Amino acid sequence: MVLKTIPAVFSPSDSTERLWELHNQLLDDHLSEEKANDLASKSESPSTKCSFLDLKAELTRRILESCHLCPRHCGVNRTKGDKGWCRLAGDFHLSSAFLHMGEEPELVPSGTIFTIGCNMRCLHCQNWAISQQFEQGTELNPMQMVDHVEHLANAGCRNINMVGGDPTPWLWNWLETFKHVNKTVPTVWNTNTYYSEESAQLLAGFADVYLLDFKYGNNACAERISSAPNYVEICQRNHLLARRFGELIIRVLVLPGHVECCCKSVLEWIGDNLGRDTRVNIMWQYRPEWRASEIPELGRRLNQQEKDRTIEIAESVRLRNYIT
Repeated sequence: MVLKTIPAVFSPSDSTERLWELHNQLLDDHLSEEKANDLASKSESPSTKCSFLDLKAELTRRILESCHLCPRHCGVNRTKGDKGWCRLAGDFHLSSAFLHMGEEPELVPSGTIFTIGCNMRCLHCQNWAISQQFEQGTELNPMQMVDHVEHLANAGCRNINMVGGDPTPWLWNWLETFKHVNKTVPTVWNTNTYYSEESAQLLAGFADVYLLDFKYGNNACAERISSAPNYVEICQRNHLLARRFGELIIRVLVLPGHVECCCKSVLEWIGDNLGRDTRVNIMWQYRPEWRASEIPELGRRLNQQEKDRTIEIAESVRLRNYIT
């Protein structure tokens, strides 16, 4: 709602370079202010003819012409129906939309919208039918998605929780949707955190809450299990930007056999770089799903020793705001 009130004077004929210059100027001028000031009254002002949100949507549309919403930089033209690694193009594919009572306590009831598809291949994915498109979902354009968002807001949700799969391949669709949403409702970007720096900039000011996975503490595990090159560096960058531009909740799914190589490294990095008061959900609910049997150590649930060790690590790095 705030983005809609910030004028952005541009033309569709302007160069992409010029649009990015305008975007970054508006980001510096307005969103740095937002953290320090109460903009509630401003967010109730009428939208401008051409707004910062319109600018973000236009930049995202251009990215789709040579797609680099995620770090894979496939370069396909998704506006023409071409498909890259995520195998997605065109309109939303909706799996479900409902009031979710199982999220972090500060988020519930959460208006959770599951979309089909993902830009990672986690062999143990618990939502594999959605993420890997075994379920096709219902095809919706952004205007049709507005109805789901406003229905959830009217039903009493505390936020709109964009998830999947992963929402990153649908970033343009989500920006287009919220151009037409007339309810003031917080947005939650619920993601695997494997998105490009351009996507991170476009999310700034749009995502109120970043609900970010931090899956692996080293790139070897990320590639072996999720086919995600350079995951750690990308994930670290996106967490730092999320802390700057919104509220941050981090999910660390503890994998059997990966407490020391992954969980420990992740929790130490959080404590050193994001602060001891960072909200962290240390998740113990792993269960073998989809193709987990292809990774020998992932064929079982966590044991009690591993659970106890994660608490020991969290305490040793002096995290003060974690849950399990």
